[in-house]
Amino acid sequence: MALRGVSVVELAGLAPGPFCGMVLADFGAQVVRVDRPGAPGDVSRLSRGKRSLAVDLKRRRGAAVVRRLCARADVLLEPFRHGVMEKLQLGPEVLQKENPRLIYARLSGFGQSGRFATVAGHDINYLALSGVLSRLGSSGENPSAPLNLLADFGGGGLMCALGIVMALFERTRSGKGQVIDASMVEGTAYLSSFLWKTKNLGLWEQPRGENLLDGGAPFYTTYRTADGEFMAVGAIEPQFYKLLVKGLGLESDNLPNQMSMADWPEMKKKFAAVFAKKTKAEWCRVFDGTDACVTPVLTLEEVAHHAHNKERGSFVTDGEQGVSPRPAPLLSNTPALPSLERDPLIGEHTEEVLKEFGFSQEEIDQLYSDKVIEGNKLRASL
Repeated sequence: MALRGVSVVELAGLAPGPFCGMVLADFGAQVVRVDRPGAPGDVSRLSRGKRSLAVDLKRRRGAAVVRRLCARADVLLEPFRHGVMEKLQLGPEVLQKENPRLIYARLSGFGQSGRFATVAGHDINYLALSGVLSRLGSSGENPSAPLNLLADFGGGGLMCALGIVMALFERTRSGKGQVIDASMVEGTAYLSSFLWKTKNLGLWEQPRGENLLDGGAPFYTTYRTADGEFMAVGAIEPQFYKLLVKGLGLESDNLPNQMSMADWPEMKKKFAAVFAKKTKAEWCRVFDGTDACVTPVLTLEEVAHHAHNKERGSFVTDGEQGVSPRPAPLLSNTPALPSLERDPLIGEHTEEVLKEFGFSQEEIDQLYSDKVIEGNKLRASL
């Protein structure tokens, strides 16, 4: 796989950090997740392909364990607010002095500088500060976040993974690692560059939810079907819109101009009345295979069974029969091969990992005795 041989130490966190680590693991990196002893596990369920080492970082000797790991690792991924790693004597100045090739990835909500650097937050807060949240939501309603996807995973985890891969590539030329300051606020804002670059084109002049691409247009929104399901419509171009109208059984000559914004509210009502007359399956039979840009809104239970997704193998089933998306993008020569094994238990690989990183059995026994590390051999065997 593309990242075969890359060693990653991931300090356990929530959502964006685990996702970033999982992306790296999916594409071949060897990821060791450093967990807190006694922790309930990865509540984000994003530990696919990783191994777990349980270490008490609040103990000086626990931090020293991680320090030794980082002396041999290619990447450190840490999810804490500014200053936390420095208090543990694990800041980049310390770790990169011992390992100049180390790529030190800092994934946080507000970044490593600025007045909010030490403040708590979640996806919706980062989304709000990026400016993007102000453009999301229905007309006349409060701004609404699209789950916790944009900041946590798009602007956070995925953007950080991109930064790590770029730093790995740059290291092939310089031989040196670098610090990655991955702010979810900035990552989300960068992800929204299209909004900024098109501000003067008239795409966003109307209030939230009343523009071309935010649900305001009758040809770019969703409609309820006779069985309470939904169809998504994205027929922007005239040739596609013509096919939409034809599929709905309407006459173009009897409709207002497609881009007449004043007529959009009434057009949405007209389209909604038509969509309500057939079930989702019936509309699929009308539009499947056409360029009308009309597709079913699939539920998480339906998506893996859709013919197109089945033909591409877009979803994988793990050993516990859990279904999840196949890693993307699909590389022709070195595609990702996600692990189908269960997620690791806390501390399941503690001893195995420490031995790989040069710890003697005597050192490991002493760390166990002093409760600096924790294993999970018994539960793992069960």
